[in-house]
Amino acid sequence: MSAAFRKAAKARQRPHRERAQPAARTKLGLLEKKKDYRLRAHDYHKKQNALRALQKKALDKNPDEFYFKMIRAEVKDGVHVIKQPKDEITPEQMKLMRTQDIKYVEMKRVAEAKKIERLKAELHLLDAAGSAAGRHLFFMDTKREVREFDIAAHLDTVPELVDRVYNRPTIATLQREAVKGPTDPAHLKKLAQQRKNQYDLLRQRIEREKAMFVISQKIQTRKDLLDKTHKVKVKKETTTGPAIYKFKFQRKR
Repeated sequence: MSAAFRKAAKARQRPHRERAQPAARTKLGLLEKKKDYRLRAHDYHKKQNALRALQKKALDKNPDEFYFKMIRAEVKDGVHVIKQPKDEITPEQMKLMRTQDIKYVEMKRVAEAKKIERLKAELHLLDAAGSAAGRHLFFMDTKREVREFDIAAHLDTVPELVDRVYNRPTIATLQREAVKGPTDPAHLKKLAQQRKNQYDLLRQRIEREKAMFVISQKIQTRKDLLDKTHKVKVKKETTTGPAIYKFKFQRKR
Protein backbone atom coordinates (compact mmCIF):
# COMPACT_ATOMS: atom_id res chain seq x y z
CA MET A 1 0.00 0.00 0.00
CA SER A 2 1.48 3.24 -1.13
CA ALA A 3 1.87 6.23 1.09
CA ALA A 4 -0.57 8.25 -0.99
CA PHE A 5 -3.27 5.62 -0.58
CA ARG A 6 -2.79 5.48 3.21
CA LYS A 7 -2.97 9.24 3.39
CA ALA A 8 -6.21 9.29 1.35
CA ALA A 9 -7.76 6.52 3.54
CA LYS A 10 -6.86 8.38 6.71
CA ALA A 11 -8.47 11.54 5.36
CA ARG A 12 -11.70 9.64 4.71
CA GLN A 13 -11.89 8.32 8.33
CA ARG A 14 -14.36 10.02 10.69
CA PRO A 15 -12.77 11.72 13.71
CA HIS A 16 -13.18 9.82 17.03
CA ARG A 17 -15.29 11.58 19.63
CA GLU A 18 -15.78 10.63 23.28
CA ARG A 19 -19.28 9.74 24.41
CA ALA A 20 -20.96 12.65 26.13
CA GLN A 21 -21.04 12.48 29.97
CA PRO A 22 -24.53 11.84 31.41
CA ALA A 23 -26.09 14.86 33.06
CA ALA A 24 -26.65 12.90 36.31
CA ARG A 25 -22.88 12.41 36.71
CA THR A 26 -21.75 15.94 36.02
CA LYS A 27 -21.53 16.59 39.77
CA LEU A 28 -18.75 13.97 39.94
CA GLY A 29 -16.50 15.96 37.63
CA LEU A 30 -15.00 15.05 34.25
CA LEU A 31 -14.39 11.34 33.68
CA GLU A 32 -10.82 10.38 33.00
CA LYS A 33 -10.14 8.00 30.15
CA LYS A 34 -7.39 5.44 30.69
CA LYS A 35 -6.94 5.98 34.43
CA ASP A 36 -10.66 5.59 35.15
CA TYR A 37 -10.73 2.36 33.16
CA ARG A 38 -7.77 0.92 35.07
CA LEU A 39 -9.36 1.71 38.44
CA ARG A 40 -12.67 0.11 37.47
CA ALA A 41 -10.92 -2.94 36.08
CA HIS A 42 -8.85 -3.33 39.26
CA ASP A 43 -11.96 -3.03 41.44
CA TYR A 44 -13.82 -5.57 39.29
CA HIS A 45 -11.05 -8.19 39.52
CA LYS A 46 -10.71 -7.60 43.28
CA LYS A 47 -14.41 -8.32 43.81
CA GLN A 48 -14.27 -11.39 41.57
CA ASN A 49 -11.33 -12.78 43.58
CA ALA A 50 -13.22 -12.14 46.86
CA LEU A 51 -16.29 -13.98 45.51
CA ARG A 52 -14.18 -16.95 44.42
CA ALA A 53 -12.55 -17.10 47.87
CA LEU A 54 -15.96 -17.06 49.59
CA GLN A 55 -17.28 -19.78 47.26
CA LYS A 56 -14.26 -21.94 48.06
CA LYS A 57 -14.74 -21.35 51.79
CA ALA A 58 -18.42 -22.33 51.52
CA LEU A 59 -17.53 -25.54 49.65
CA ASP A 60 -14.89 -26.49 52.24
CA LYS A 61 -17.22 -25.78 55.20
CA ASN A 62 -18.37 -28.64 57.38
CA PRO A 63 -22.22 -28.81 57.24
CA ASP A 64 -22.32 -30.03 60.86
CA GLU A 65 -20.27 -27.10 62.15
CA PHE A 66 -21.91 -24.99 64.89
CA TYR A 67 -20.99 -21.70 66.52
CA PHE A 68 -22.96 -19.57 68.94
CA LYS A 69 -23.54 -16.65 66.60
CA MET A 70 -25.93 -18.91 64.68
CA ILE A 71 -28.43 -18.52 67.52
CA ARG A 72 -27.33 -15.11 68.81
CA ALA A 73 -27.65 -13.21 65.53
CA GLU A 74 -30.60 -12.33 63.33
CA VAL A 75 -31.56 -9.97 60.54
CA LYS A 76 -34.10 -7.25 61.30
CA ASP A 77 -35.23 -4.94 58.51
CA GLY A 78 -32.20 -5.87 56.47
CA VAL A 79 -29.76 -5.11 59.30
CA HIS A 80 -27.63 -7.80 60.93
CA VAL A 81 -28.22 -7.62 64.69
CA ILE A 82 -26.46 -9.60 67.40
CA LYS A 83 -28.66 -10.49 70.36
CA GLN A 84 -27.24 -9.44 73.71
CA PRO A 85 -27.39 -12.21 76.30
CA LYS A 86 -29.57 -11.48 79.32
CA ASP A 87 -28.04 -11.63 82.76
CA GLU A 88 -29.53 -14.49 84.71
CA ILE A 89 -29.81 -13.27 88.32
CA THR A 90 -31.88 -14.96 90.97
CA PRO A 91 -33.94 -12.93 93.46
CA GLU A 92 -31.59 -14.03 96.26
CA GLN A 93 -28.57 -12.75 94.34
CA MET A 94 -30.35 -9.47 93.62
CA LYS A 95 -31.17 -9.03 97.33
CA LEU A 96 -27.53 -9.64 98.21
CA MET A 97 -26.41 -7.05 95.66
CA ARG A 98 -28.90 -4.53 97.07
CA THR A 99 -27.61 -5.26 100.58
CA GLN A 100 -24.04 -4.60 99.49
CA ASP A 101 -25.12 -1.32 97.87
CA ILE A 102 -26.90 -0.24 101.07
CA LYS A 103 -23.85 -1.06 103.18
CA TYR A 104 -21.57 0.97 100.92
CA VAL A 105 -23.89 4.01 100.88
CA GLU A 106 -24.35 3.81 104.67
CA MET A 107 -20.59 3.63 105.15
CA LYS A 108 -20.10 6.79 103.08
CA ARG A 109 -22.99 8.51 104.89
CA VAL A 110 -21.53 7.73 108.32
CA ALA A 111 -18.13 9.05 107.21
CA GLU A 112 -19.80 12.24 105.99
CA ALA A 113 -21.69 12.59 109.28
CA LYS A 114 -18.42 12.34 111.24
CA LYS A 115 -16.90 15.07 109.10
CA ILE A 116 -19.96 17.24 109.77
CA GLU A 117 -19.61 16.81 113.52
CA ARG A 118 -15.91 17.64 113.32
CA LEU A 119 -16.65 20.82 111.36
CA LYS A 120 -19.34 21.85 113.83
CA ALA A 121 -16.93 21.40 116.71
CA GLU A 122 -14.35 23.60 114.95
CA LEU A 123 -16.82 26.34 114.07
CA HIS A 124 -18.65 26.32 117.43
CA LEU A 125 -21.82 27.16 115.47
CA LEU A 126 -20.78 30.78 114.97
CA ASP A 127 -22.76 32.86 112.45
CA ALA A 128 -20.89 33.41 109.18
CA ALA A 129 -20.62 36.84 107.65
CA GLY A 130 -23.49 37.52 105.30
CA SER A 131 -25.81 34.94 106.86
CA ALA A 132 -29.01 35.70 108.71
CA ALA A 133 -28.16 37.83 111.72
CA GLY A 134 -28.95 36.42 115.14
CA ARG A 135 -31.42 38.18 117.40
CA HIS A 136 -30.86 38.88 121.08
CA LEU A 137 -34.10 39.95 122.78
CA PHE A 138 -34.25 41.99 125.97
CA PHE A 139 -37.54 42.26 127.84
CA MET A 140 -38.51 45.44 129.70
CA ASP A 141 -41.41 46.18 132.01
CA THR A 142 -42.11 49.81 131.02
CA LYS A 143 -41.66 52.05 127.97
CA ARG A 144 -39.40 54.30 130.02
CA GLU A 145 -36.96 51.43 130.51
CA VAL A 146 -37.00 50.84 126.75
CA ARG A 147 -36.11 54.49 126.04
CA GLU A 148 -33.35 54.56 128.64
CA PHE A 149 -31.98 51.12 127.75
CA ASP A 150 -28.20 51.04 127.26
CA ILE A 151 -27.05 47.78 125.69
CA ALA A 152 -23.38 48.30 126.62
CA ALA A 153 -24.24 48.81 130.28
CA HIS A 154 -26.65 45.88 130.23
CA LEU A 155 -23.99 43.54 128.80
CA ASP A 156 -21.34 45.04 131.13
CA THR A 157 -18.91 45.78 128.27
CA VAL A 158 -17.55 48.74 126.34
CA PRO A 159 -19.51 50.20 123.36
CA GLU A 160 -16.71 49.19 120.94
CA LEU A 161 -17.34 45.47 121.61
CA VAL A 162 -21.14 45.53 121.48
CA ASP A 163 -21.28 44.42 117.81
CA ARG A 164 -19.36 41.25 118.59
CA VAL A 165 -21.54 38.17 118.89
CA TYR A 166 -18.65 36.13 120.29
CA ASN A 167 -15.46 36.85 122.29
CA ARG A 168 -17.10 39.86 123.97
CA PRO A 169 -15.34 40.33 127.33
CA THR A 170 -16.84 42.29 130.21
CA ILE A 171 -15.39 45.45 131.73
CA ALA A 172 -14.04 43.50 134.69
CA THR A 173 -12.22 41.14 132.33
CA LEU A 174 -10.78 44.06 130.36
CA GLN A 175 -9.41 45.59 133.57
CA ARG A 176 -7.49 42.40 134.32
CA GLU A 177 -6.22 41.57 130.82
CA ALA A 178 -6.21 42.84 127.26
CA VAL A 179 -8.63 41.79 124.52
CA LYS A 180 -7.68 38.40 123.14
CA GLY A 181 -7.67 37.73 119.45
CA PRO A 182 -7.14 40.01 116.45
CA THR A 183 -8.47 43.56 116.53
CA ASP A 184 -7.25 44.82 113.13
CA PRO A 185 -10.28 45.35 110.80
CA ALA A 186 -8.47 43.82 107.80
CA HIS A 187 -7.56 40.74 109.82
CA LEU A 188 -11.10 40.47 111.16
CA LYS A 189 -12.49 40.66 107.61
CA LYS A 190 -10.15 37.89 106.48
CA LEU A 191 -11.22 35.69 109.40
CA ALA A 192 -14.86 36.37 108.61
CA GLN A 193 -14.32 35.23 105.01
CA GLN A 194 -12.57 32.06 106.17
CA ARG A 195 -15.43 31.38 108.57
CA LYS A 196 -17.94 31.86 105.74
CA ASN A 197 -16.03 29.38 103.56
CA GLN A 198 -16.09 26.85 106.37
CA TYR A 199 -19.84 27.28 106.77
CA ASP A 200 -20.34 26.83 103.03
CA LEU A 201 -18.36 23.59 103.23
CA LEU A 202 -20.45 22.50 106.22
CA ARG A 203 -23.66 23.23 104.31
CA GLN A 204 -22.48 21.18 101.33
CA ARG A 205 -21.58 18.22 103.53
CA ILE A 206 -24.97 18.34 105.24
CA GLU A 207 -26.73 18.31 101.86
CA ARG A 208 -24.53 15.41 100.70
CA GLU A 209 -25.32 13.43 103.85
CA LYS A 210 -29.06 13.99 103.29
CA ALA A 211 -28.76 12.88 99.65
CA MET A 212 -26.97 9.67 100.69
CA PHE A 213 -29.70 8.96 103.23
CA VAL A 214 -32.36 9.30 100.50
CA ILE A 215 -30.36 7.00 98.20
CA SER A 216 -30.09 4.42 100.96
CA GLN A 217 -33.86 4.53 101.49
CA LYS A 218 -34.54 4.13 97.77
CA ILE A 219 -32.20 1.12 97.51
CA GLN A 220 -33.91 -0.46 100.53
CA THR A 221 -37.31 0.10 98.89
CA ARG A 222 -36.17 -1.59 95.67
CA LYS A 223 -34.83 -4.47 97.72
CA ASP A 224 -38.18 -4.88 99.50
CA LEU A 225 -39.99 -4.88 96.15
CA LEU A 226 -38.19 -8.10 95.18
CA ASP A 227 -40.52 -10.01 97.52
CA LYS A 228 -43.58 -11.60 95.93
CA THR A 229 -45.84 -10.18 98.62
CA HIS A 230 -48.86 -8.26 97.34
CA LYS A 231 -48.25 -4.52 97.69
CA VAL A 232 -49.97 -1.25 96.86
CA LYS A 233 -48.16 1.99 96.11
CA VAL A 234 -49.23 4.71 98.53
CA LYS A 235 -46.91 7.54 97.51
CA LYS A 236 -44.80 8.14 94.41
CA GLU A 237 -41.04 8.44 94.52
CA THR A 238 -39.65 11.99 94.70
CA THR A 239 -36.21 13.58 94.67
CA THR A 240 -36.30 13.90 98.45
CA GLY A 241 -37.79 10.55 99.39
CA PRO A 242 -38.48 7.02 98.18
CA ALA A 243 -41.80 5.60 97.09
CA ILE A 244 -44.03 4.28 99.88
CA TYR A 245 -45.73 0.89 99.54
CA LYS A 246 -48.24 -0.87 101.72
CA PHE A 247 -47.51 -4.61 101.92
CA LYS A 248 -50.09 -7.25 102.66
CA PHE A 249 -49.55 -8.78 106.09
CA GLN A 250 -48.38 -12.39 106.02
CA ARG A 251 -47.97 -14.54 109.05
CA LYS A 252 -44.50 -16.04 109.33
CA ARG A 253 -44.15 -19.59 110.52
